[in-house]
Amino acid sequence: QAPIKATCEDMSCKTGFPEDVHSAVVSRSVHGGQPLLNVRFRSCDGNKKIHFGSSEPEDFRVGEDGVVYAERSFQLSAEPTEFVVSAQDKETQEEWQMRVKLTPEPAFAGASEKKIEDIVFPWQQYKHSSPLKRQKRDWVIPPINLPENSRGPFPQELVRIRSDRDKSLSLRYSVTGPGADQPPTGIFIINPISGQLSVTKPLDREQIASFHLRAHAVDVNGNQVENPIDIVINVIDMNDNRPEFLHQVWNGTVPEGSKPGTYVMTVTAIDADDPNAQNGMLRYRILSQAPSSPSPNMFTINNETGDIITVAAGLDREKVQQYTLIIQATDMEGNPTYGLSNTATAVITVTDVNDNPPEFTAMTFYGEVPENRVDVIVANLTVTDKDQPHTPAWNAMYRMTGGDPTGRFTILTDPNSNDGLVTVVKPIDFETNRMFVLTVAAENQVPLAKGIQHPPQSTATVSITVIDVNESPYFVPNPKLVRQEEGLLAGSMLTTFTAQDPDRYMQQTSLRYSKLSDPANWLKIDPVNGQITTTAVLDRESIYVQNNMYNATFLASDNGIPPMSGTGTLQIYLLDINDNAPQVNPKEATTCETLQPNAINITAVDPDIDPNAGPFAFELPDTPASIKRNWTIVRISGDHAQLSLRIRFLEAGIYDVPIVITDSGNPHASSTSVLKVKVCQCDINGDCTDVDRIVGAGLGTGAIIAILLCIIILLILVLMFVVWMKRRDKERQAKQLLIDPEDDVRDNILKYDEEGGGEEDQDYDLSQLQQPDTVEPDAIKPVGIRRLDERPIHAEPQYPVRSAAPHPGDIGDFINEGLKAADNDPTAPPYDSLLVFDYEGSGSTAGSLSSLNSSSSGGEQDYDYLNDWGPRFKKLADMYGGGDD
Repeated sequence: QAPIKATCEDMSCKTGFPEDVHSAVVSRSVHGGQPLLNVRFRSCDGNKKIHFGSSEPEDFRVGEDGVVYAERSFQLSAEPTEFVVSAQDKETQEEWQMRVKLTPEPAFAGASEKKIEDIVFPWQQYKHSSPLKRQKRDWVIPPINLPENSRGPFPQELVRIRSDRDKSLSLRYSVTGPGADQPPTGIFIINPISGQLSVTKPLDREQIASFHLRAHAVDVNGNQVENPIDIVINVIDMNDNRPEFLHQVWNGTVPEGSKPGTYVMTVTAIDADDPNAQNGMLRYRILSQAPSSPSPNMFTINNETGDIITVAAGLDREKVQQYTLIIQATDMEGNPTYGLSNTATAVITVTDVNDNPPEFTAMTFYGEVPENRVDVIVANLTVTDKDQPHTPAWNAMYRMTGGDPTGRFTILTDPNSNDGLVTVVKPIDFETNRMFVLTVAAENQVPLAKGIQHPPQSTATVSITVIDVNESPYFVPNPKLVRQEEGLLAGSMLTTFTAQDPDRYMQQTSLRYSKLSDPANWLKIDPVNGQITTTAVLDRESIYVQNNMYNATFLASDNGIPPMSGTGTLQIYLLDINDNAPQVNPKEATTCETLQPNAINITAVDPDIDPNAGPFAFELPDTPASIKRNWTIVRISGDHAQLSLRIRFLEAGIYDVPIVITDSGNPHASSTSVLKVKVCQCDINGDCTDVDRIVGAGLGTGAIIAILLCIIILLILVLMFVVWMKRRDKERQAKQLLIDPEDDVRDNILKYDEEGGGEEDQDYDLSQLQQPDTVEPDAIKPVGIRRLDERPIHAEPQYPVRSAAPHPGDIGDFINEGLKAADNDPTAPPYDSLLVFDYEGSGSTAGSLSSLNSSSSGGEQDYDYLNDWGPRFKKLADMYGGGDD
C-alpha cells in the first residue's frame, strides 16, 4: 500500500503514529517467522533513530526495518487478537504507542485475496513551509515469492541488488542469514560484482516456509557504504502432500434411539501443505457404511470440521451393535480432479440404553421349604431382558408386593444369571402356615428411557409349600426355677419337669426323659412322667452351687422319624439353713512373750449366710483354767475379735488356745476352734528375735516334707554322679589293659628292627622263635659280639624234629633250614644271615609257615592240603607238590 498521508493544520507537524488503533485481516493459521505487517513511522525530524517494540514479544516481533513477524506458529481465534506496537527515540527516550487488532480472514477467502497489510511509519521529514514529501530511500527490495519444488535450471536468478553509489565506487555485494552463510548454507548465492541473487536448488515449503536474508554493500576496502537491507523470500506452496489422518481407526459411541443430529465423534486429518491455500484445505465425506440397516445413510459428516452426526432415526443396539464408516479426506477443498485423498475407518458402537424392561418367563413360580429352616433358597425367578448383559439397564431388582406380611422371605439377585432367589430368612411353622402365595415384581436398576411404551416392571406370583418335619420337643417353662431349702434328704421328690411335642399332625406315642447334666449327681428323673427326685442331700455350700443356684439339664426325646430331642434346664435356688458352725481364722498366730504388744486379730468364718452367720460371739472356755488365766479375748466387731495376754510375761513356746464361737442363727450353732499361738521374744518393734525357739517350734508339716524331699533328691543325684565316675574309671582302666603303652601306635613313631647283611649282623638267639613252652631257661644265651667276617663260634641250638603237619611253634626250624640252604648255595650273596623277628605268641589259628620250603630242599613235603584252601592256593600246590615237572 502507499504510505498514509496526513495533513497538518496551520502547517504544524505531529510526530508519532498516524492512527491510535489499527485493524488488520490476516490468515487464520500463522507460522513462525511469517511477516504480517509493514510498519513505518511519521517523524517531523528525519534524523530520529527509532527502536520498535511489541507488548507480546513471545508472539510478535518488530524488525528494525518496520516489518512485524510472528514469533511462533498458532491459530488465530475468532475474536480479534490485540497487541501494542511501540516506537522509542533512542536519544530523547520519547515513546509512542499504537494498538493493533488482528482479525482472521473468512474461511472462504481465496489465496488471491490475501495480502500484507501495511502500517505506515513514513520515514519522511515534514516542513512547515512546504507540502508533505517523501524522501527517497537508497534500496527498495520487494519480497520475493519462489515456488517450491522448482525444476530449475539452477542456479536460478531471483533479483539484482544494487546501490546508487555503484556509479562512483567499486562495490562488493554479499548476503547473510539462514540459507546463505548460516544453516542450511549454500541455498542462496549472490554475485559480488553484479549483485545478482540466485537460488541453487529446489525449495521445500514444508521444511522452511520463508527465508530472511540481509544484503550488504561494501567498497573494495571492506568499508560499508550502505546500511544492510532485509530480503524476504517466501516459498510458494505446491500441492505435494497427501492428507494424513491422525489415526487410521477412529472409535466413537452413540446411544441407541438417538435423534437425528446427535453428535457422535470427530475425525481429523492434517495436510503438510499450506493450510491457508487450497493445497492444505481439506474436505471430508463418508464413502461407505456397514451395515446399511436400517438405512444406508445413518450418519453424515461435516466436510470442513470432520464432525460425524446422525441423520436418521432407528439406532437399535439389539439389532445393530456397531457401524463401520469409511471416511475420505481430500485437499484442494475437496476437488476430486486435482485434490489428493486419503481414507480412514470410523467404528461407531451403539451403546445400550434401558429400552427393554425385564420380563418374567412364567406367570407363576413354585417352591417348597421344610419348616424351621432358614437361609434356604425355595424358588428361582427367571427373567429375560434384551438390553446389554451386566449393565444397569440389564440388572434386575426384585421386590415383594404382597403375601409376606411378617417378612419371612427375601429375594436376592444372582449377578451372573440375573435370576431372583427367593430365600427364607425367618423360621416357618407348619402348624401355623402351610402355604404362602407371594406377589413379586422385577425392574431394572435404572429407569426406562423416555418414550418407551413398555411398562417399567413385570409381575408374577410365587407359590411356596411348607413341608412338615419332626420337630424337637421343648420344655415348658425353660428354664424352670425351683426354690428349695438345703438339706433335703435323698429320695425326696423335688418337682416335675415335662416337655411338649409341637408336632400335632404326626403319629408319635410318647416322650422319654433322661438326665443330661448333673454336676453334683444329686438328681434323677423318671423317664416316663418327668418326676425329679433327689439322690443325695442338697448342700448350698457345695462347690457346684453358684450364688445359691444349682443348674441341671435334662433331655426329652420323641420316637419320630428321625427321632428328635430337646433340652431343658432346671434351676434350683437353695435356701440356707444353719447347718455350719463358725470357725476361727487364721489357725496360727504369733505374739510376744511380754504384755505389750501382744494383741492377735482373729476372724470368724461361717459358710452360711445371713441370718445364719454373724454377728458372732467370742469367748474362752472354762477348762483348762490356764486359758482364761493367761489369755483374754475381746470382740471388736460382728466378725472380728482380738486375743491378747492377760499376764505380764509368758514363756516363749507354742500354745493351743481354744476359742468358742457362736453364730446368730436360730437355733444357734457354735464350735470350739483351736488357735495355735507362737509366743516368742520380741525387739522394740514387736518382731520376733528368738529364732531358735521359733525354729524349734517347728515348721508346718508341708514345709518339712518339702525340705526332706529336696534333701533326698540331692543325695540321689550325688550318688548317681559317684557311681558314674567309678564306672568311667573302670572302663578307662580296662582299655589301658587291652592296649600296651608301647604298642599304642597313636601319635607315635614306629620302630622296626633292621635286616642286616653278612658279618655285620649281631648274634641273635633263635631259640626265642620257638614256642614258649619248649624253651628252657638255660637255653637262653647272652648275645655276644663277633667279627663281621666270621660265623658264630658257639654251637647252634638243636630243635626237635618238626612234624609233617604245620605247627605254629616251628617257625625257628623253618628259618634255620632256610639259613642252611642259603649258606650252601654258591649263588647266594656273601654275609647273608638270619633275619630277626619279634615273637608274636602262641595259639594262632593260622598254620605254620615252616612247611613252605625252597625247591632245593627236595620233595619230601606234602603240599596237597593247599588244594583245600581254594583256587588261589591251588596254583601254589602245583608249583611245590607237582614233582619234577
